[in-house]
Amino acid sequence: MVVGAGPNGLAAAIAIAQAGRTVALVEAADRVGGGCRSAELTLPGFVHDVCSAVHPFAIASPFFRSLPLAQHGLEWIQSPAMLAHPLDEGTGAVVYRSVRETARGLGRDEGAYCDLFEPLIEAWPKIEEAVLGPLRWPRHPVALARFGLRALRPAEPLARRLFTGEPARALFGGMAAHGMLPLDMRPTAGVGLALNLLAHVAGWPIPRGGAQRLADALAAYLRSLGGRIMTGTTVTSIDDLPKARAILCDLSPAPFLRIAGHRLPPRFRRALERYRYGMAAFKVDWALDGPIPWRNPEWARATTVHLGGTLGDIASAEREAWDGGHPERPFVLLAQPTLFDETRAPAGRHVAWTYCHVPRGSGADMLPRLERQIERFAPGFRDRVLARAVMGPADLERRNANYVGGDIGSGASDLPQLFMRPTWRTYSTPVRGLYMCSAATPPGVGVHGMCGYFAARRALAEVLR
Repeated sequence: MVVGAGPNGLAAAIAIAQAGRTVALVEAADRVGGGCRSAELTLPGFVHDVCSAVHPFAIASPFFRSLPLAQHGLEWIQSPAMLAHPLDEGTGAVVYRSVRETARGLGRDEGAYCDLFEPLIEAWPKIEEAVLGPLRWPRHPVALARFGLRALRPAEPLARRLFTGEPARALFGGMAAHGMLPLDMRPTAGVGLALNLLAHVAGWPIPRGGAQRLADALAAYLRSLGGRIMTGTTVTSIDDLPKARAILCDLSPAPFLRIAGHRLPPRFRRALERYRYGMAAFKVDWALDGPIPWRNPEWARATTVHLGGTLGDIASAEREAWDGGHPERPFVLLAQPTLFDETRAPAGRHVAWTYCHVPRGSGADMLPRLERQIERFAPGFRDRVLARAVMGPADLERRNANYVGGDIGSGASDLPQLFMRPTWRTYSTPVRGLYMCSAATPPGVGVHGMCGYFAARRALAEVLR
């Protein structure tokens, strides 16, 4: 039995079904997907991604790569450029699949960029199991050590050491800021390295039709294996579930405690109560009457755009949000999928997807500041707006109980919680047959399904043999 039909819950159920075991999956929402869903949030015909939008981890996931998802309706779209990072006056950085093409746009840091990423691309087959897996003895310790010596460092000082020009520094800072930690904290450099590396190894694609198509393809494959899915079914206690040899919960610690806390030993329950959630997201989706009017047309070649300015600007904004403030110029993550996927909006119309980081549980309205950041690099953006859908931290948690206080990462990914999340037991609990498989377990946040896969492998080894 699996509780929660996010990507990790779906992955866990598929891994169990592939092993020839009977599996059922229950989901409180009326559709599968969790943080991988789409909906008409603004106007009819405008399809927006409710949470995740661009999926480098999904296309690179060793488990998802092994599944016949294309046969169940999944089609990936790769934009000409993976990502754009604007700076003022129309300058900035653009990331392409080619390292050399990317590096040519970084001026005096061309050589440094190639020297950093070309060896990592060559080593990726040796280190991906460590990046996308739990803590364990690596099969290629030397290759992992070369990556880890940099990855475990704070991103801001590493960027200043590696690069001399602002475009490369800002690009690395924007990548690292996906970790939802201040850039002077460890291991933010690892987030920046991994995401930048994936742009060259696998790309930063979107599913045609929206993120929901990835979840739907996983669900269709699970059903083809004989797995059952029950949506619209809220679990208030694991005692109410049918008898099962194993229960895997795609839940972060707070909602897990609500349904299973009474079955846990006090010491383990207290350990989960001490689990630390991180910053929250403030999310806005737009329906537009045309494409975003970027100051530099090159920025329209990428699905993803990072709006935060210089490395110093991004580091300052992330530190302020972490410390409980609300930056006047927040770091904004933006996706513009309809430039490359015409199925998501009426002809000639577009959607835009954004969020910025705020303190957990914040009730502040960041919409004016967020729009000013877009206008900073795309004057006239507001004139294109037909409708907006705004979700603060409380709205995000109402849509997905795992996002406690609006934390879409299901827990801070700082050094203490990098591998030992939510406790040293990772997927297991002291209760035989009861497991956790959400993004609060290794390898953490990202639409890759590896948390669910590894939890299922453990359950299969321990109780489902």
